[in-house]
Amino acid sequence: MGLSFEPVTTADGRMRLAALADEIWHEYWPALIGAAQTDYMVEQFQSLEAIERDMAEAAYEYWLLRDNEDGRLVGYTGGHVEPETNRFFVSKIYLRAPERGRGFASATVRFYEDLCRTRGLSALYLTVNKHNDLAIRAYRAKGFQTIDAVETDIGNGFVMDDFIMEKRVD
Repeated sequence: MGLSFEPVTTADGRMRLAALADEIWHEYWPALIGAAQTDYMVEQFQSLEAIERDMAEAAYEYWLLRDNEDGRLVGYTGGHVEPETNRFFVSKIYLRAPERGRGFASATVRFYEDLCRTRGLSALYLTVNKHNDLAIRAYRAKGFQTIDAVETDIGNGFVMDDFIMEKRVD
């Protein structure tokens, strides 16, 4: 099992990314946060417009994840460097349903560890919904520690209720 990280650098890549985000989010999140909040969050944070805004305004980087065996698209990831904290914020690691539990998330965390080392960053961190027990257990198993908890008003009457988890890089 191998995973390739295809940088999203073109308009076509951004469109594929937005379509994939819409697919994965609508499969996974309604059971945890409801359909209305899922729709709202896709529009605000995962749509083509949001992806392009984040890339232009916050230097986000995105990668499509491909299985090396057959080249199929299994998910996506993205985030950005925070120079003020010397860390990489991993904003997104999302996999299609059939691809979960196959080691792709672990490979993605290793990718970010290597990226941090290459760029001289001290850690990577992410936010995870407090009720997403599967993801929390997986991140802990990969060496992440919970360093804070936050509730963020994202508008339209919705709140993100998250843990902040960090992994230090040697």
